[in-house]
Amino acid sequence: MSSDLTRLFSGLNVTVMGLGLHGGGTAAALFFIKNGATVTVTDLQSREELASSLQHLSPYPVRYTLGGHKEEDFRNADIVIKNPAIPAASPFLALAERVETDISIFLSLIRSPVIAITGSKGKSTVSSAIHHVLSAVYPDARLGGNITVSPLTFVDELLQNPRQAEVPVVLELSSWQLADLKESRALKPAIAVITNILPDHQNRYPSMESYVQDKKQIYKNQDPCSKTVLNFDDPYHADFAKETPAQPIFFSRGPLPAGLEGGWLSRDIGRVRLGKSESVVFGRELKVPGEHNRLNSLCAGVVLTAFGIAPHMIRQGLETFPGIAHRLEFVAEAGGISYFNDSAATIPHATIEALHSFTSPVHLIMGGTDKEIDFSVFQGPADIPKGIYILEGDAAEKIISVCTAAGVRFKGPFPSLDSAVKAARNEAHPGDIILLSPGCASFGMFKNEFQRGDEFTRIVRSMI
Repeated sequence: MSSDLTRLFSGLNVTVMGLGLHGGGTAAALFFIKNGATVTVTDLQSREELASSLQHLSPYPVRYTLGGHKEEDFRNADIVIKNPAIPAASPFLALAERVETDISIFLSLIRSPVIAITGSKGKSTVSSAIHHVLSAVYPDARLGGNITVSPLTFVDELLQNPRQAEVPVVLELSSWQLADLKESRALKPAIAVITNILPDHQNRYPSMESYVQDKKQIYKNQDPCSKTVLNFDDPYHADFAKETPAQPIFFSRGPLPAGLEGGWLSRDIGRVRLGKSESVVFGRELKVPGEHNRLNSLCAGVVLTAFGIAPHMIRQGLETFPGIAHRLEFVAEAGGISYFNDSAATIPHATIEALHSFTSPVHLIMGGTDKEIDFSVFQGPADIPKGIYILEGDAAEKIISVCTAAGVRFKGPFPSLDSAVKAARNEAHPGDIILLSPGCASFGMFKNEFQRGDEFTRIVRSMI
């Protein structure tokens, strides 16, 4: 236990609002317990639904209010730690004296240089690729945030590191996490990154513009000595470049206009130009498949170059980066059929990118929960898969409508992922690919996209 942290938090009443299943609520509760606070956890879900998270807290003295919230848990709290999934307009939060998040607490404590990444898609891959390369130069470099690792799990180690001010922290931040930082000036990244902007979470936001406004929070507190890395091919990049207080740097599929610094793809090779220096950050061979992952790698290469990592270290790291779970993750090959888990593809644009990543025939499993996103973008690419297998869920009707308009055959809706995988396997031939890339959220059939991906992996391996 850090004595400095104990002095800050010992004796305080802390309410964790939203324990959840991704680890953020658990990490927050453990952090405050270990630093002397009295902790209450409150969640709308039941004890049974939260069993996996509650197991981690079972050895510790925690007070619980589950299946609902009580006003006194908020009125009596010195600090309320808010889960990002909880709307800021919750009337219970209005009762609290002080509302924070695991991210805001972490940022208020550390002196490390922060590389913060957001975007509609690609942010987990970019964050992980950056951390993969940084770890070879800074073995103590840390990765956390929306990637299901709360930074409170490693804040003690960081604070006790005598080189803390040099050790980089990579934070993947969702629009919800950024929204929770609006009233704080704690987020001042040395490098901020926006991978792209695509329609997402429109079931949560009143408009696309309000979603974009939350993304902008990533650069609001930067200064002219910091850098903002932007996607030159994205229509929003011009507004971001004008608004950021930092130096804008770009990445693009094609050559950048004269005078702009950043990276571009040249015959599949990643090149970066900053100042008078130009370097190759990766060659034609990458372990992660797909054109979109080549662009993700380029974005990471630009960030790493801007952070001062030597070009040969960047190239070596990016060319050996294995990718991450649930994002075009190779699961297995059986009977000549290859299985890929792309469960993190929760919008149709991501599914389209996944389809373009393969040259072999693809049997696509998709469907799930509708986030009030327009699926018409899928009408053209709907004829790419050899077969489409639709999962039950409130997005099924939209997908069926698009497939029908495109004149494309489909099967389903299937009541389970298991039945969809088996149907795809029965129609696939050696050399084909079976791809889970849902284009939708997972709620209803699964707790989250990670459980969905894990279940796909389990089903595939059980058939081998």
